[in-house]
Order: sequence, then structure tokens, then C-alpha cells
Amino acid sequence: MKTSLRAYDHALDYERVGQFLVETYRESGKHINWLQARWEYMNFHPFVRVLDLSRIGLWESGGQIVGAVHPEDPEGGVYFELHPDFGDLRAEMLEYAEAHLALDNDGVKRMRVFINDLDEELQGIAADRGYAMDGSAEPMTRFDIADEIPAHPIPDGYRVSNLTLDGDAVKESRLFWRGFNHGDEPPGDGREDREFMRSAPNFDTDLNIVVVAPDGTLASYCGTWMDPVNHVAYVEPVCTDPDHRRLGLASAAVLAGIRRCAERGATVAFVGSDQPAYLSMGFAPHHRTSAWAREWS
Repeated sequence: MKTSLRAYDHALDYERVGQFLVETYRESGKHINWLQARWEYMNFHPFVRVLDLSRIGLWESGGQIVGAVHPEDPEGGVYFELHPDFGDLRAEMLEYAEAHLALDNDGVKRMRVFINDLDEELQGIAADRGYAMDGSAEPMTRFDIADEIPAHPIPDGYRVSNLTLDGDAVKESRLFWRGFNHGDEPPGDGREDREFMRSAPNFDTDLNIVVVAPDGTLASYCGTWMDPVNHVAYVEPVCTDPDHRRLGLASAAVLAGIRRCAERGATVAFVGSDQPAYLSMGFAPHHRTSAWAREWS
């Protein structure tokens, strides 16, 4: 089938790419591309402000998106979203990424592409062009929702709640700063970044769970996102303040978020991690996407 390539236009294409991701999951019944929720999270993360989204490449056939190649953050990682009927685009997509998405350091170009470990064809194309696995990978684990999800116990004085639109933004910012090990105290109140993230079309305070410490600070956080078409929940992000770790707070928040998604019809949840804490909750390995790297002049 004939395809055409063009540059991404955020105003026109943001929702279309998201719908493409929803449809490829629905049609295949598999997590072959990103979930729509991850695409949305990327586009409403503060990192996106330093990305030139016009460098994203889109392939269309019959007026429908059938492929996309894009970054996620400023670190140079590149991802492929591809309709399974258009597998012959793989080589062209990799060539496009090299021309438009590689990092350039004084004439030396570098790129890391993330390839599903089951996609042997793209692995072979990458290897032929000089790429090699660099040892890093993104695991994806799956939680099948079959029975009632029990609450995870937490110490007395802590309570599980959800975000409110008023009053939590500065507390959230501090939790994110400390929870992702950036330092003791954030350099500002972070309100602008948090309000930007909350502006995502499918952001729902009821699906963003916090654990409140006895002193009223936010101790742990779990964001969950819901794809109602495919009955899929996605867990992103999760963090705990260093002063409140090893108390089971993150597990309590994650399970509370999944429980709320289940109440809205979710039958499965995914998280991009295989840390023991997730496996102990009931997540199981689903697939892995490995990084392949290359440098050239």
C-alpha cells in the first residue's frame, strides 16, 4: 500500500497519533506500540518544552497514520510506532530518525533506538547499519485485573487519598523533586510545571493517588491513566519521598490507582518497570524494549 511521509504538526497530529496508538492496540490485542497514555504523558511533561516536535516523522496511507518515529526526552532516545500491516517501513523509519533525530556533538552523531526484543526484523536492520545493544532496556510488566484488589497496609497516621486541584501543586512539586532523587529541596515552587502536567486532556485527579504523611506532607504518589476503549490502565509516574520509603506507601498508591481504573472498566494495567516491588504486587513480565546505539561522523 502506498504511503507518504511528512513532518509532525502538533496542533493537527497530537490527537491523531494518540488515536493511532489506541487503534493498533485494539486491532492487535497486543502492546506492540506505546500506549496512548505514555504518548499523552510525554506531551505534557516539562521535558517536551525543549523538544523540537516538528522533527517527528509521520507515515500515512489513505489519510490514516500508519507509522511514527519520535523522541521522548532530550537524551536522544528514539521510538518507533508502526501498524503491523506496514512492516516494510522499518528501514525507511530508521533512516529518517538518523537524519532528523540523532544528537550531534561537533560533527559526531549519536543515536539510541529502542527496539522491542521480539522485533527481529528491525533488530537486523539496525545491526546492518552498525547499531549494537548498549545493555540498557525498558521492561514492561502487566497486571491482570481479575479479582477485587485488596488495599495494601500502611503505617498508622498515613492515609491514601487523591489529588485535589487546589493546594497540592507545590506539595506535588516537592515530592517529585525529592522522590526522583534530584536533591533535598526544589529550586522553586514548581507550580507552573505541575499545572502544565495537569492540563493533559485525560489527566484525572481521581486517578492520581497520593499518600499523605501524618504531618500533612505528600509522602508518595502514583499517577494512573485510563484507556476506556481497550480497558487498559497505565501506571506513570510513581515516586516516594526518601524520608518515607520502605513503608509500603508506593505499593498502596499503585494498587489504589489500579483499583480505581478497574472500577472504570480496566481489565489490565501496565507499568514500565520490573522492580521487585511491582512483581510482589502481582505484575508479571510482558515484554522488553532494548536500546541499540550507534555513533558516526
